[in-house]
Amino acid sequence: MNSLLTIQERIKDLRVENNLTLEQLAEKTGLSSSALGNYETNEYKDISHFAIIKLAKFYGVTTDYLLGFSETKKHSKADINSLRLSDEMIELLQQGKMNIPLLCELATHKNFPKLLADIEIYVNRFASKMIGFLNSFVDAGREQILAKAKPLQPDNILNLLSNMSIDEGNYFDRRIHDDVDAIIKDMRETHKDRSESATDDPAYDPISLMSETLDELAQFKGSQLEKAVMIFCKTNGIIYAKLTDEEKVWLTRIIKKTKIAKGPVSQRGRR
Repeated sequence: MNSLLTIQERIKDLRVENNLTLEQLAEKTGLSSSALGNYETNEYKDISHFAIIKLAKFYGVTTDYLLGFSETKKHSKADINSLRLSDEMIELLQQGKMNIPLLCELATHKNFPKLLADIEIYVNRFASKMIGFLNSFVDAGREQILAKAKPLQPDNILNLLSNMSIDEGNYFDRRIHDDVDAIIKDMRETHKDRSESATDDPAYDPISLMSETLDELAQFKGSQLEKAVMIFCKTNGIIYAKLTDEEKVWLTRIIKKTKIAKGPVSQRGRR
């Protein structure tokens, strides 16, 4: 479930985080701007070890981070005891059932301390006595007005006091909801151009894509398994014709282990 950034995305993100243009980065690293531009393109895979080491040294990050072997930029080996995690948290992280990069992004967001503070205030009941005092004050004011008011006579002040009582649960539900909304909206904006995000391209039409895939399958003369590989490539944005023979062999071996290869390719709906 890990949503890991590609090498290309890591290289681009570091440049953007440091507010550098390709030309400025080229001047500072000695790498050509055209090469640096290529390194940020997902289709470009030929990034030299020299460039990786040069960029890692310039940005002050580990090469493991740039190569996607680690999610930590600077701490290649952190002492687990210094992290002060509970056994339950360590086991949860080790199970790999959560999107760890997304969890890290949430925890390091600038507004996360505010969210945590509001949760702590509610969970540890720090505001309970104060809210109780305020409600008691409002109740006392209401009783004084009722004592002076005529029976059944509407009173704007009385209505106002009735609406001033604070429900602790509702109050913190709203505060925590607002905290979370602000963080999630920022994270959504950050992710909009990443490879794992859904495309906003108006030209992308899943129905047309499926129709196009079926047409290609009808003309494809390969085996049933090769057709399954072709479907996999199409749905994942991989150009089948550009695969090397070795890549096709490995992909075929992988497809054999999936449900795609368990049955015939459906031709339902074709005329």
